[in-house]
Amino acid sequence: MKLTRTLVLGAMLLALGAMTSRSASAADPLDNVLLLDLKNGRVTILLRPDLAPKHVERVKQLTREGFYNGIVFHRVIPGFMAQTGDPTGTGTGGSNYPDLPAEFTNKATFERGTVGAARSSDPNSANSQFFIDFDAAPSLNGNYTIWGQVIDGMAAVDKINPGEPPPYPDKIVKMQIASDADDASKAAATKVLKAQQ
Repeated sequence: MKLTRTLVLGAMLLALGAMTSRSASAADPLDNVLLLDLKNGRVTILLRPDLAPKHVERVKQLTREGFYNGIVFHRVIPGFMAQTGDPTGTGTGGSNYPDLPAEFTNKATFERGTVGAARSSDPNSANSQFFIDFDAAPSLNGNYTIWGQVIDGMAAVDKINPGEPPPYPDKIVKMQIASDADDASKAAATKVLKAQQ
């Protein structure tokens, strides 16, 4: 009987330890920071699960799968936005996952550096494509899902080659979640986050 109680207690402590570990990692602020490497520098994006939890979950999933690495910016309109996330590079493709339901909000607006989910005329057609605004775009407010905000590196975004499509499109060199990155990248992302507070 004593051995059984000891085993049960041990199992409970292991389970509690695993739950605590998961909670600690889920609470890691770097788990909601995206590092987007372009040829002209790194762009740091604060993810907004408070506004669009399903979209943020999808972006994290695809990022961790390496989906975005090497994908071109297929639509870049100066003064408006730079769009990417289509593996075909045509603007008509997406991931193999189902489309997402719209997560429109009135708690945030499309400003310089806002990251939104690209979609067709169907509000529930967002998949893997996204765009970064060069400037405020009030016509998008309440009509497109906001899932992030650039907090550092807009100068690199400003240098993305323009065009629909660009004759020489820029690519995503690498995209990663900051909590998955090397120690130097984690330290840099932490510094950027602290500067925002």
